[in-house]
Amino acid sequence: MQTISNHLPTERLQALDAAHHMHPFTAGAELAARGARVITSARGVMLTDSDGVQILDAMAGLWCVNIGYGREELAEAAARQMRELPYYNTFFQTTHVPAIALAAKLAELAPGDLDHVFFAAGGSEANDTNIRMVRHYWAAKGKPSKRIIISRRNAYHGSTMGAASLGGMAAMHAQGGLPIPDIHHIDQPDWWSEGGDMTPEEFGLERARQLERAIEKLGEDNVAAFIAEPVQGAGGVIVPPDSYWPEIQRICDEREILLIADEVITGFGRTGNWFGSQTWNIRPDIMTIAKGLSSGYAPIGGSLVRGEVAGVIAEAGEFNHGYTYSGHPVSAAVALENLRIMEEERVVEHVREVAAPHLAHRWAALADHPLVGEARLSGLMASIALTPDKAARAPFASPAGTVGLICRERCFANGLVMRHVGDRMIVAPPLVITPAEIDLLIERAVQSLDETLAKLREDGLMKAG
Repeated sequence: MQTISNHLPTERLQALDAAHHMHPFTAGAELAARGARVITSARGVMLTDSDGVQILDAMAGLWCVNIGYGREELAEAAARQMRELPYYNTFFQTTHVPAIALAAKLAELAPGDLDHVFFAAGGSEANDTNIRMVRHYWAAKGKPSKRIIISRRNAYHGSTMGAASLGGMAAMHAQGGLPIPDIHHIDQPDWWSEGGDMTPEEFGLERARQLERAIEKLGEDNVAAFIAEPVQGAGGVIVPPDSYWPEIQRICDEREILLIADEVITGFGRTGNWFGSQTWNIRPDIMTIAKGLSSGYAPIGGSLVRGEVAGVIAEAGEFNHGYTYSGHPVSAAVALENLRIMEEERVVEHVREVAAPHLAHRWAALADHPLVGEARLSGLMASIALTPDKAARAPFASPAGTVGLICRERCFANGLVMRHVGDRMIVAPPLVITPAEIDLLIERAVQSLDETLAKLREDGLMKAG
């Protein structure tokens, strides 16, 4: 039997990686020069690298390992399903038990009347589905001109051609001829960086009303949908002002505009409810799901669809869309086992009642650090904005991301995965994290902030731009 183990020295593994492996969102030459970090095992919230160093993973992989690493039950569920039915497709009027059972379970868990699901292999695919679905929906209703989808700058909705177009990240749009036609972007609700002299409430309303102005400019007969994350994740854990989502909901309710909530990150417990839409009282027509659906143990995603929308699609004839791995039986079986564990072990309640309150208490205190201007969170996703001048909410004079990268490297050196987005530092740990592990996270974060501040002063970088 072919086995894979860490039987080579780290340097040899790094050399093989550099020679053959193209990494996502990575400068290949730079990585080859320094060598990749090689992760060999994980348990709970801790990773172990090829040198035996333990690292607290405060990012849950890529926002996805909600029930933590090393759950044997999920490995057993995958093995059982592989032996019984390793693969079959759901094309051509065919289905299988894992897809049926998972679709029914998701309809039970989802808020409102999101009672249908179109499966994909991940969030990017699901958002590509959403583009096709909303345009097909309006065409089936006799309104084919309703094609434009409005999104937000600095949003992240995936990295395929369609999903990256929905996202509003300039660096992604600069490569590969993006965005595709009929995608329009409005500004994000980031009060810390862009709120100026407005109160958070005023700013939230102003940013929400950009949607209304965009609809008026583009023409309601041309706009199909608005897509947004309840809390922007990869954009820096941007928690919107409380005034923002009620106004967005009002605008979509009053206009003929479908509302898509991208819950790839916020779904399955991250904000202290099963879905971020429940936390923020959003009533979406379509919800994008992935990541925490299987806790990252198997690739799976999908679009939860309101009954009326699904009904129109069904009555319109064949929907010429789908993926080889839509509803893959092994992934579906793993997702079902993941959801069973989350329910039986009351993981969402643990987030809401134990972990999130403890993180909120410890995270808020980071705002007292000389380098931190804002400390925000929603459930178990949190960010700190680094600044040389708290009162002015000022950026650094150095290029955006310079300070954040320094801080991220200090975090890694101190055994902590804390991601940087520009000069924001963000965390989203596994939902099963304990108060003691949160205390360790904060301890390592403070040490890293102290070392970052010392380096900025030493290098003359503690200057406002």
